[in-house]
Parts: sequence; C-alpha cells; structure tokens
Amino acid sequence: MTSTSSSSSHVTGRLLVLTGPTAVGKGTVEAKLRADHPEVWVSVSATTRAPRPGEVNGVNYWFMTDDEFLAKERAGEFLETAVVHGMAHYGTPLAPVKEHLAAGVPTILEIDLQGARRVKQRAAELGLEVVYVFIAPPSFEELKRRLIGRGTETPEQQARRLETAKVELAAESEFDVTIVNNTVDEAAAELWHLIAQEYGLAE
Repeated sequence: MTSTSSSSSHVTGRLLVLTGPTAVGKGTVEAKLRADHPEVWVSVSATTRAPRPGEVNGVNYWFMTDDEFLAKERAGEFLETAVVHGMAHYGTPLAPVKEHLAAGVPTILEIDLQGARRVKQRAAELGLEVVYVFIAPPSFEELKRRLIGRGTETPEQQARRLETAKVELAAESEFDVTIVNNTVDEAAAELWHLIAQEYGLAE
C-alpha cells in the first residue's frame, strides 16, 4: 500500500521500475518528466559496449571493460544484469539506487521486461521496495504506427520489434500500475502524480 501520511517530515518512497513495449515512448515520457521535475533521479546503466558518438560516460552509460563488469557482477554490485544480442553486458549499479532511495530522492529505473523480472526476483533479498510501472500504448495499432513512423528500422526489423511488443504487452498484468501514453505530457504528468504520492511531494 502506498502511504499517504503527511505526519512524517521525511518520506522515503519506493523504487519505480519503468517498463513498456518497444516504441511506446518510455524514454520520451521520462525525458519530459525530468525536464519538468529535475529532482527525479534516473539510474544510469553500466555496459561493456563501446560508446557511440556523443555519448558521455556517467551520463548515458557507465562504460566498462568486460573484466571490470564481470568483477563487479561477481562482487554483487549490480541490481540486475543481462547480456544483450549475445555480445555486450548491461547492468544496473546497485549502490547509487540504494543511496538515492535512502536520501528520499525520487528514483526511477527504466528497463526492459526481462530486466524488470530480474529486479522482481532480487528486490526482496536486497531490501528494496519497488513499484512496477508499465507504460502502454493506446492500442497495438497506434504502437505499430509510431514504430513505422520513426523510420529508424528496416521492414524486417519493424516486424521483429512488433512481435516482441506483443509479448511485452501480454505481460502488463505483472505490473502494479499502468500508464497509457496517449500523449507525452499526459503520461509524464501521471507518472509525476505517482511519484508525488510515493515520496510525499507537493503536486
């Protein structure tokens, strides 16, 4: 249950894990939320892939060598990890998440479905309380329109992503809260409403 008590001057809310299907606009909603509410902290993932042009270490990702990543993984320094496309390692550093939560800073982890499931498996043993938020499209047809409208994938890639999206959409019932991304402004405002309730913040 979400606490709505205002008797405490210090409210430490739960970690928000944000997931949704490909092309639903998670990143855009998150960017709008952060522009309106810069006090929100979004976890920065670690990866062993090479930086792309313009990417900044510690801003876009924490870039590491395979050896560095695997050593941290063995030491239990990640909340969750994955190998993507059979190549690069990705992970969520645990310490910054716990530090921000302990300080009462609204904390978000934007991650794919498999990552959210891995967090769910480990959260209790790590002493983390989590709200799982699913960002959904107004309809599958609208999701398809947005994906094709991006023009960033070939027809074959679009088809694969849409098949993946069907699987992701079927997992909505695993989440605590669903926010429908009708418009970015509405979805970001709804997300902030949820955060404000969790952290006892003024809306």
